[in-house]
Amino acid sequence: MKRRRKNLKHLPNLLTTFRLLLVPVYFFVFFSGIPHHMMWGFGIFLLAGLTDILDGYLARKFKLVTELGIILDPLADKLMMLSVILSLVISGVIQWWLAVLVFLRDLGMIVGGALLAVGGHQPIPADHWGKATTFFFYVAIFLIVFDVPYSVHFLGFVICFSFFTSWNYLQKGRQQRIAS
Repeated sequence: MKRRRKNLKHLPNLLTTFRLLLVPVYFFVFFSGIPHHMMWGFGIFLLAGLTDILDGYLARKFKLVTELGIILDPLADKLMMLSVILSLVISGVIQWWLAVLVFLRDLGMIVGGALLAVGGHQPIPADHWGKATTFFFYVAIFLIVFDVPYSVHFLGFVICFSFFTSWNYLQKGRQQRIAS
């Protein structure tokens, strides 16, 4: 078991780095003009999501959670989500104000995490609400790519729900600060 753990030591962070590298690939494919570019872009987005699940699973199962991973993993998620939202705005699929909401929420989460780190506190790991939000975000993008009626409305609901999950994280951060 120790040997396997040693062999896998950096794999979760490598998968997260791979996910970060998929962001410009996603943009290139989405705006390439190739046939079915939105579906290919969604495939890259889905690959990023699968690597997110895999790196989290490996990090927890083999006790390979690192401080770098705790920081890079949500950063990779946020960059990919913002990239997808931005590409949908640029292509006219969704309204710009939805992207502004996502950006403001993510900015708040990044600033909140930075304030915790500056105060010497640990980053708050994703909970079931955050994971549910991510799952529903993927579903919303899938529905949009396949032009399902009301899919943009569903995305709006997911974005609103993401503010609830952000509030939940902020409360956890506040409790962590008060406890110390």
